[in-house]
Amino acid sequence: MSSALRIARGRFGRVALLDMDRPLVRHAHPHCHVLLKVEGADTQFFVRDRAVPLTDETAVLINAWEPHAYDHDLARPKTVILALYIEPQWLQHFRKNWGASDAPDFFEAAAGSITPDIRRLARELAEAMVHAPDAAALHEDMLGRLMITVIERFTAWRSVPQSISALAAREPSDFRIRKAVMLMTANPGVITDMDTLATDVGMSRAHFFRQFESVMRVSPRVYLNVQRLESAVSAVSDGEETFAAIGERLGFSVPAHFSRFFHDHAGSSPSVFRSVTRLAGSQYETSR
Repeated sequence: MSSALRIARGRFGRVALLDMDRPLVRHAHPHCHVLLKVEGADTQFFVRDRAVPLTDETAVLINAWEPHAYDHDLARPKTVILALYIEPQWLQHFRKNWGASDAPDFFEAAAGSITPDIRRLARELAEAMVHAPDAAALHEDMLGRLMITVIERFTAWRSVPQSISALAAREPSDFRIRKAVMLMTANPGVITDMDTLATDVGMSRAHFFRQFESVMRVSPRVYLNVQRLESAVSAVSDGEETFAAIGERLGFSVPAHFSRFFHDHAGSSPSVFRSVTRLAGSQYETSR
């Protein structure tokens, strides 16, 4: 069964070292998202329903809020994947305009041929996470060098815009969509029915779905699941709350349904995720 080998969290976002042998459902992240193969079988993701290979020679590059799914071939061995979920605010410390890494076209293509440097840096980071799981400063330094190399390789970073108009374009202009986003973000566990949500913001179901996806780049259901997952990751990693209580708070009446949701989106059970996150100890708290 797919499992997390190590998780690193900090002001950079999070890095997951995943041992994958089962698919992940279609989902999205509010991060700049990079996937690198560490070892095992070649595999593939679907990014906006297009097959994208993940191999020793290629990386998968996913823009913020870009829907994707993992398509593991059950006949093949496991694949160890280094999954990077990177906060734009952290990248902005390297280059001011890298704060635009949450733009829908930051990565121009969903796949790219990696260099020996990228392969080496990814392997070194994975090994450091395994051998020194509590070395927070080391991990962040290594991740910084890896992300600089990835961005310089795969983006037209010198021309990435960071204008007021570009920033404004990311905010929903329709107050009804803003209200829906606010409701889903504030308390994702309360929202269970999209028809009711559409009615609550004053729109027909069809118009709500069409307008929401046009503005937010994902469907309302995917957006809600992103909010649920990010809340779950924080609660599983940082708190002492039981998984049943976390699941109930996020709208899952049956604990097994929450566990399956978490595994299908994060690539690991909540119990393993909590265990490997805490290998990092308290040092990450001071680096966040």
